Amino acid sequence: MKLGLLGGTFDPIHLGHLLIAEDAREQLELDQVAFIPAGRPWLKAASGVSDAQSRLEMVEVAVFENPHFRVMDVEVRRSGPTFTVDTLEQLRGELPSTTEFFLLLGMDSIGDLARWRESGRLFGLCTVVGISRPGYDDMDPESLSTIESHAPETVQFIEGPLVNISGTDIRERVASGRSIRYRVPDRVEAYIREHGLYRKQPVGT
Repeated sequence: MKLGLLGGTFDPIHLGHLLIAEDAREQLELDQVAFIPAGRPWLKAASGVSDAQSRLEMVEVAVFENPHFRVMDVEVRRSGPTFTVDTLEQLRGELPSTTEFFLLLGMDSIGDLARWRESGRLFGLCTVVGISRPGYDDMDPESLSTIESHAPETVQFIEGPLVNISGTDIRERVASGRSIRYRVPDRVEAYIREHGLYRKQPVGT
């Protein structure tokens, strides 16, 4: 089984995330894409991320109709800061040994890998996939050799959707009473409204 792994804060999940997952599924011929909401993302620890349960539930209502998408709460259930290398090790122990993992990362995250915990080990646990996105130029794969010597030969790059939607903009729109229709799935918009999310102050970036 070829399983794509798409992690993130998903605060909230929006149509850009869903398009990335669907494009990656098609281009990489994945059997499924798993959305993995972060529990306590250490890179955003100071930015005031919404509570993990709300973010998890928004992902669940966003993807449940797609048989190729699934949600994993492995990072929400884990105590302490969230590190991708720990998630991959845990999934390797829980899923069948025949599972091939494809870690789906935006180009901004690829460029930031040197800051990740034990980032060199990622390339032995999965296939790292860089997804182009608006506003980020192509990077030189050779720059990854500073993290792991074989990384430039193993990382894959695919084209992502040219849709520039951000969680920051959505939160600010909700806080100021503006429409988020066509930026998030209808069920996510209803969840945000029902639970009063983002109504006071935008929550960081």
